[in-house]
Amino acid sequence: MSDPLVYLNGKITPLSEAHIPVMDRGFIFGDGIYEVIPVYGRKMFRADQHLARLFRSMAAIGIPNPHSKDQWLGLIKQVMDAHTADDQMVYLQLTRGVAKRAHAFPAEMIPTVFIMTGPIPVIAASVRSKGVKCVSMLDQRWLHCDIKSISLLGNVLAAQNAAENDAIESIQFRDGYLTEASASNVWIVKDGVLMGPPKDNLILEGIRYGLIEELCAAHQIPFKARRISRAEVFGADEVLLSSATKEVLAVVEIDEQTIGKGVPGPIYQLLYAAYQDAKAASL
Repeated sequence: MSDPLVYLNGKITPLSEAHIPVMDRGFIFGDGIYEVIPVYGRKMFRADQHLARLFRSMAAIGIPNPHSKDQWLGLIKQVMDAHTADDQMVYLQLTRGVAKRAHAFPAEMIPTVFIMTGPIPVIAASVRSKGVKCVSMLDQRWLHCDIKSISLLGNVLAAQNAAENDAIESIQFRDGYLTEASASNVWIVKDGVLMGPPKDNLILEGIRYGLIEELCAAHQIPFKARRISRAEVFGADEVLLSSATKEVLAVVEIDEQTIGKGVPGPIYQLLYAAYQDAKAASL
C-alpha cells in the first residue's frame, strides 16, 4: 500500500495523515522507546517477550505504560488487520509526549503512541548460502544500550559505516571486547561452543538472544555468556548475527579477514534450521 493505515494516539489513520506536534519530546530530544515485532502467518512471533522488553524500556526511562498487555495486543491487531500480508513487521514507538522544550520533563505527561506495519525484509537464499561480510569499529554509544531507545544516532552511524564499506553490519568493540552490531546481536563459535556477550547495559538484549539460548539447550549446543575479546572474534570458527530481520545469519568475513573456513558453518546451519522450526511451531 502506498499510504498504509497506522495507529496514532487512539486513531487508525492513513500514514500521510498521521502527524505529531513539533514539541513532541520524541522529535525534540529522542525521548522515547520502540519495539519491532515480526509477524508470520498473521501471528506475532514471541510477542510476550517483545512486549516485556517494551515495558522494561518504558520503566527504565520513567514513561508510564498507557495500556495493559491485552490492550497493546488489541491495538497491534487492529493495525495488522488493516493490511493483507500474512507476514509483517510491526513497529511500535512510544514517546514521553508533548511539553515545553526543557531537558527535565513534567511529572504528568500523556505519551505519544504510534504503531505501523510493513513487509519483513528477506535475506536472499543466495546470500545466506555464502554468508556475509562485516566491518569492525569502536563502540562509541552511551552506556544504556539495554534500553531500546529511539535515540539511535550511534547505531545510525555504525550502520552507515557498514554501508560505506559494502558490508551488512558494523561489529562493535568497547575497550577491546565485543558488544554488538548496529542492529544485531553478535555470536561466536569456537570448538563447538556458542558464545555471546553477557546481557548487561552494554548491549540490547535481542529477543533472539533468549530464543538462541533455548535452541542451544534443545539441540545440545554448549553455550556461554561472557566477555569476548576482539582476538577471539577474529579467531572464531564461526561468527553469527541475530535480529528480527536477519533471524540467524553467518558472517564469513570481517575487515577483509576470513572467519573460520570462509563459509557458513555447522552451528549456523543447525541454529538456522531450528529457528525455522520455532517459527513454524508458532503458527
